[in-house]
Amino acid sequence: MTNYGTIPTSSSPSGPPVNLEYISRAKERLKAGLGTRRPWREMFDVHCFNLPRSFHEAVARVRTNIAYFRMNYAIVVLLILFLSLLWHPISLLVFIAMMAVWLFLYFLRDEPLVIFGRLITDQVVLIVLAVVTVIVLLLTRATTNILSSLLVGVVVVLIHAAIRKTDDLFADEEAAGGLLRSSGAPSSSS
Repeated sequence: MTNYGTIPTSSSPSGPPVNLEYISRAKERLKAGLGTRRPWREMFDVHCFNLPRSFHEAVARVRTNIAYFRMNYAIVVLLILFLSLLWHPISLLVFIAMMAVWLFLYFLRDEPLVIFGRLITDQVVLIVLAVVTVIVLLLTRATTNILSSLLVGVVVVLIHAAIRKTDDLFADEEAAGGLLRSSGAPSSSS
């Protein structure tokens, strides 16, 4: 009873305030991560589709579009994988559980991961989570389904990335994070 009548200056380490603080930080990080998602209307603008003139142009478009729409493409591949697992309920439950593990250990983590006093880098966490996710999903005996849905997802992404023009992308390089530099002068044709 030595601190009776004192006003606490920080939230206590146990109880609901910490949980609410963690949830609000998780929401902020999730919004920031999804903030890199580009508008779907921009991704599927009908006026921005045409076939590339050469293989070199197709490769350049794929690189630019994957850098620009990477979060959208990740969502598309995960959606295709999710839809393919609807007929395999055990695999679907494992997929959802692994997504929760990814959220807590990779996407929503504020502080560096320390295990047995050793600092684990983000690259190690990413590689370990990817390998564990693939192994666990393959153990659910939906191997063909998972691999074919991932292949379909990659093909869909590559086709979209190759046929979507990149002339209107990266108009504001600082907003795009400087991921790619345009190789030529901005085009004035519409």
